[in-house]
Amino acid sequence: MDENCKNINSEKETLLKEIQECTFYIIELGLYLDINPDDKVALCLHNKHANHLRKITDKYESMFGPLSIQCPCNKWRWLEEPWPWEKGGNL
Repeated sequence: MDENCKNINSEKETLLKEIQECTFYIIELGLYLDINPDDKVALCLHNKHANHLRKITDKYESMFGPLSIQCPCNKWRWLEEPWPWEKGGNL
């Protein structure tokens, strides 16, 4: 694999990890806010991370294709990529 492909895969993995972390944080804050709905600091953090998640998800999807069926697109880009079992064991 050439250096350019390694850089692209690294950026893809980095963005996915950041999306997963941000999603986890938002879910946890949402659960906290279910029992503490008047906590302004938690609400502010939730909104901040929700906006950040939207930005990084948009960045990921513009570079690598949709993460879910909910993404508006005019083409099913994941069909262009190898399926997980076609990657030679590298998931």
